[in-house]
Amino acid sequence: MTDYDLSQVKTLIVDDHDPMRRIFLMMLKALGMREVEHANDGQEALEILKHFDADIIITDLEMPVINGFELTRLVRNGEAGSDPFTPIIMVSGHAEKESIFAARDAGINEFLAKPVSAKDLYARIRRIIEHPRPFIRADEYFGPDRRRRAQKFAGPDRRKMEYTYSA
Repeated sequence: MTDYDLSQVKTLIVDDHDPMRRIFLMMLKALGMREVEHANDGQEALEILKHFDADIIITDLEMPVINGFELTRLVRNGEAGSDPFTPIIMVSGHAEKESIFAARDAGINEFLAKPVSAKDLYARIRRIIEHPRPFIRADEYFGPDRRRRAQKFAGPDRRKMEYTYSA
């Protein structure tokens, strides 16, 4: 199923639901990942990140203590004691447009709607590897560029309109 050797990728799973953590653990092991840590909530994740240099963080959106939005912001702001450029995949049963945009605005790299399949999880990991987005800082935001569409800008006069007059 996997085209990449993911055996050296260190992953942190953050979810308050134990069966979901176990499902992710089984999926990641099936993808070849060997170093996987897990946390019950964002607060526990912050403690783990002090000594575990995660290459990818997979976090649930809704959790007690520190939710996925807050955890993402703390990681991106450098307050987690980990690399603020660490790719973050947010998982949630709330896949409404508002939740996805809020997750994007918090600084996630990818969003994954529940129920989760190994194929969908691997697709998000591949996207992080194959199509990394540049990080930007704008006002209060720091994280991956939120624009996904290719920009069709082709020069310095992109807002300048060309007028053609006919007689």
